Parts: sequence; structure tokens; C-alpha cells
Amino acid sequence: MRILKIIFLSIVVLGLIFSVAFAAKHLPEERGKALFENPKFAGGVKSCNECHPGGRGLEKAADKKEFNIMGKTQKSLEEAVNFCIVHANKGKAIAVDSPDMKDMVAYIKSLKGKAPAPKKPGY
Repeated sequence: MRILKIIFLSIVVLGLIFSVAFAAKHLPEERGKALFENPKFAGGVKSCNECHPGGRGLEKAADKKEFNIMGKTQKSLEEAVNFCIVHANKGKAIAVDSPDMKDMVAYIKSLKGKAPAPKKPGY
């Protein structure tokens, strides 16, 4: 009987460990990073990561209230994301309250305070 209890508790503990590991890969910032690296996101032709490798240049975006991209002013991070999707990636803007936008914003905000990714040759 004692062996069955140990086996049962082991299975429960392993289940919890795998559940936590599975959930960690499904955090909004992880989903946002996947979108950031996907060249087909929002019908685009290249990924956000091509212009911002490893999030380079976005480390301070979480604190900004206004953005200036390609000579145009955007009044929110969501507006800036859509501007890049449409003008740099040649995709279609996404709804500012959509799950994809929330995940993308979560990823960009997760870059706050991180050291910039090293420059790659050609950037």
C-alpha cells in the first residue's frame, strides 16, 4: 500500500511540474515573441525580428507615450506596432484589443531593462 501512495504522489508531482512547464511556454510574452519572429504574421512579408533582431531598439518602448516611425507620429505602442505591420512588413493592421496585439505588446514590454541584442553584420 505504501508503494502505491509513493507512485501516486510521484505521478501527481510530475503532473504539476509538466503543467507549470507547459504553462510557462504559453505566457503572453512567449506568444508575442512567436508572433514577432513570424514573417507571415498579419499577412506580412517579413518578421518584426528582421528589423529588430532579438528586440533590438525596443528596450525602452514600454515607457514611451509617443513614437516617431518613418517621420510619422503614433500615440500608443499598439499604434506603433500596427504602423510597422502595415508599412515595414506590408501586412494588415490588427485590432488593438485583439489577443495577438496583447501578446505582441506583452513581448515588447518584456524587453524593458534588458541589454540590447548584439548587432549582427549588416544591421
